[in-house]
Amino acid sequence: MFELDHIVLTGLTVFGRHGVYDHEREDGQEFTIDLRLSMSLARAAESDDVTDTVHYGELAEKVAAVVAGEPVNLIETLAARIADVVLEHPRVQHAAVTVHKPHAPIPLTFADVAVTLHRGRTSDGASTSEWPA
Repeated sequence: MFELDHIVLTGLTVFGRHGVYDHEREDGQEFTIDLRLSMSLARAAESDDVTDTVHYGELAEKVAAVVAGEPVNLIETLAARIADVVLEHPRVQHAAVTVHKPHAPIPLTFADVAVTLHRGRTSDGASTSEWPA
C-alpha cells in the first residue's frame, strides 16, 4: 500500500465577519486558512494535465468565498464549512483545514489562535472525521 500524496495551500488570507461579538461582525477581520489535501497525484504527474488533479487556484477562490460569506460565531464552524467545500472535489480523500484568527478579541499578547480539523471519506464515499492512520 502507498501513502497518499498532498497538495498544501498555506496562508490564504481573507477578510470575514466571523465571531461571537457584535464588533467582530460589524468591523470584520482577516482570517488565514491553511489546507492540506490528501489524494493520489500519480495520474496528474503522469498526464501533466490539470484536470487530473485539484486546481488549487479554483479551490482557493471557493474557500475565500466561504470565509468572506455568511458569518458564523465559531472558527470551528467556519473550518467545517471549508472542509465541506474541499471534499466536494472527488479526488480529495482527506483534508486538514486550519483557520487562523490572529486578531481574536483576547486582552493579552498572543501570536495566533487557530483551529484545525480533519475530514475525509470512507471507502464507500461517506464523509468522516476519522483521520487515516
